[in-house]
Amino acid sequence: MARDSEERTESQAEQAQEATPGGARRDAGGGRRRRQEATVPSLLERGRQVLRRIGERFGRAPRWIRFLVAAAAIALAAALPGILPYLTSNSQYYTELLTKTGIAALLALGLNVVVGFAGLLDLGYVAFFAVGAYAFAILTGAAHYSIVTFSQLTGGATIPTWHAYTWLFFFAALAVAVCAGVVLGAPTLRLRGDYLAIVTLGFGEIVRITANNLDSVTDGAQGVTQIPHPQIDVGGIHYAFGIENAPYYWLLLAVIVAWIFLLRRINDSRVGRAWAAIREDEVAAAAMGVPTVRMKLLAFAMGAAVASFGGVIFASQIAFIAPEQFTLFNVDYGSVIILAMVVLGGMGGLAGPILGAALIIFLPEQFRSLGDARLLVFGAVLVAVMIFRPQGLIPSRRRAAELTGHEIRDTSVFEVQEHAR
Repeated sequence: MARDSEERTESQAEQAQEATPGGARRDAGGGRRRRQEATVPSLLERGRQVLRRIGERFGRAPRWIRFLVAAAAIALAAALPGILPYLTSNSQYYTELLTKTGIAALLALGLNVVVGFAGLLDLGYVAFFAVGAYAFAILTGAAHYSIVTFSQLTGGATIPTWHAYTWLFFFAALAVAVCAGVVLGAPTLRLRGDYLAIVTLGFGEIVRITANNLDSVTDGAQGVTQIPHPQIDVGGIHYAFGIENAPYYWLLLAVIVAWIFLLRRINDSRVGRAWAAIREDEVAAAAMGVPTVRMKLLAFAMGAAVASFGGVIFASQIAFIAPEQFTLFNVDYGSVIILAMVVLGGMGGLAGPILGAALIIFLPEQFRSLGDARLLVFGAVLVAVMIFRPQGLIPSRRRAAELTGHEIRDTSVFEVQEHAR
C-alpha cells in the first residue's frame, strides 16, 4: 500500500510540473525547436541523400546498364588527353597532372587493400614503391651505368636502351616487391594496431636508408639516371613513349582498370570476406577458423605488387630516381600522403581512393599561387572534409554504416546497469 501511494504521489507531481506555465513553455519551445530541426535539413544532408539514392539506384540497375556506364567512364578517361587541348591552352601541364594522378590512384588502390580491406595500418607503403623502381633500374642496367659514370671507372658503360624483353622486367620488379612484402609480413603480421604501424614505418625507412647507402648497387644519394623509356615494337608498330605524358597515362589507366576488376572479384570471394572479418574483429575471425596470418600476408603481398608496378612506371617516365623521392612525407607519393588519399576518398571502396588521389594531386596545384602557404590551405581543406565527412567522400557501404551510427561501441558498466534496471 505504501508503495502504491508513493507511485501515485510521484505521478501527481509530474502532472503538476507539466501543467505549470514554465514547464509548458519549455516543452513547447523544445518541441518547436525539434520540429524546426526535423523539417529544415541541412544542405549537406540533402546532398548526402541525393548521392545515396543515386548509388542505390545504380546498384539495383541491370548488369548491362552498369557495364555501359563503366565503359563510358573508361572511354571518357582515355579521351581526356585528346580533349584537354580544346579546353585549355596549357594542356601539357594538365596531362602531366593526370599522369601523376594515375600513379597516385594506383598507389591508393594498392594501399586500400591493406588498410581498407584487411584493416592493417601500414605507414611504410612507399617502401614497395621504391623497391619496384630500384628493381627496374637495376634490371635495365641503368644503375650500373650511373655507378660507372659517377665513379668515373675505367672501361665506361653503354647507355641502357629499351628492348622487347624489357617489358618482362615490369613483372620481375613486381615479383621482387611481393617477396619484400612477404619478408616484411611473415615475422610482423602477428602484431596489431600501433605496433604494426611502427614496424612498417621502420621498414620504409630501412629501404630508403639502404638505397641511400648501397653505393655499389643503387649509386647511393646520387641516384640512378638514364632509365630507358618504354617502347612498343610489335610487327610493324614502332611507338616510343619518350617524355610525353599521354602514353604513360594510358598505360596507368589500363593497369588501374585491370586492378579494379580484380579487386571486385576478390572482394566478393572468400578472401574478401576473410579480410572483412579480420578488419572487424581479428580474435573472432581466428576463433571461427579464418587463417588470419595468411590472409594478412596475402593483403600485404597484393599491396606491394601494385606499388611496385607504380614504381616501375614512375621510374621509366622520369628516367631518374633518388632515395629522397621515397620518404615518409614526400609531397607527391609519401606514405602519409598515400594514406591520406585512402582516408579522404573512403576506405574499403574503389572509387573513393581514386577521388582522394585526384584531390590530393590537384588541390595543391590550385593553391600554388600562395607559395609555401598553399600546403597550409590544403591541410585546412582536408581537415574540413574530415569533419563533415569522416567516413570519406565515397566510402564503401560497410564503412559508411560503421561511421554513421551503426558501429559497435564499448558500453560502460554504468550503462549496462542502467539498461538492466
